Amino acid sequence: MGGDFAPRTVVLGAISASRKLARDSRIVLFGDKSRIEEILAEENCPAGTFDIVHTSEVIEMGDNPTQAFSKKTDSSIVVGFNHLLEGKIDGFASAGSTGAMMVGCMYTVKQIEGVIRPTISALFPTIDGSEALLLDVGLNVDCKPDVLYQYGIIGSTYAKSVMGKANPRVALLNIGEEKEKGNQQTKATYELMDNSTDFNFVGNIEAKHLFDSSVADVIVCDGFVGNTILKMSEGIFEMTRQQGLKNTYFENLNYEKVGGTPVLGINSTVIIGHGCSSATAIENMVLQTEKTIKAGVAAKLREIFS
Repeated sequence: MGGDFAPRTVVLGAISASRKLARDSRIVLFGDKSRIEEILAEENCPAGTFDIVHTSEVIEMGDNPTQAFSKKTDSSIVVGFNHLLEGKIDGFASAGSTGAMMVGCMYTVKQIEGVIRPTISALFPTIDGSEALLLDVGLNVDCKPDVLYQYGIIGSTYAKSVMGKANPRVALLNIGEEKEKGNQQTKATYELMDNSTDFNFVGNIEAKHLFDSSVADVIVCDGFVGNTILKMSEGIFEMTRQQGLKNTYFENLNYEKVGGTPVLGINSTVIIGHGCSSATAIENMVLQTEKTIKAGVAAKLREIFS
């Protein structure tokens, strides 16, 4: 029931995703059962394709996230998180209220013991057709050096598990490549990361190298910087579309191709999508959730931080 165009767009995306999932995967839909079944009937999709859990409430985008999570206990987000906590589902994805999703992460499945702050990340297309991971992209706008250091561990683990990188190169986003460059935060973080045995640190990286896979696989920064970069890349994509430019690389900047942002450093798999998600974005969000579950990222991070 989350997102600007729910439930129709969400159901349509789920239908598309169901055709691409592995045989041992199954989608559970949380929401108004009658409305869901009505849409499925219109699309000639058997209701038995999904498990449907009826919920009677919706957390709206304008609701206070914490208050709504505690009061709207029969909303799709709250019921979904309870299923996740109880092990009835293996991963949870939504294009609904980001604030409510983060409340659910912190108060139900909770962060992994030893993780100072969870993070949200984004995959960026590189010019050669591969991807790089940027984190944080908006959850923690101010980060101390030890938090950024943990992002290096978290990002490296994700890159190994999900992206298939054997020895991911972790870089620190800065205004120059020299270790002396940057503000107090980046200088102190560099000192922590230099010669780290927890991940393969390759030094500072400038923003102009973000899309160059020959430099780094994981780029670490605070959420203020990361979110600025994320929104700028989305703006570049929209600009190319408005200008009528056709280019394979710029098309890969379309958020719909990724679908959602994983919350990393918590005890389960949670993916947060754009509120304006299309059916294509929902489809890719579901497929990304399946991929993250099967990679066992949360379990691997628990083992590392234990």
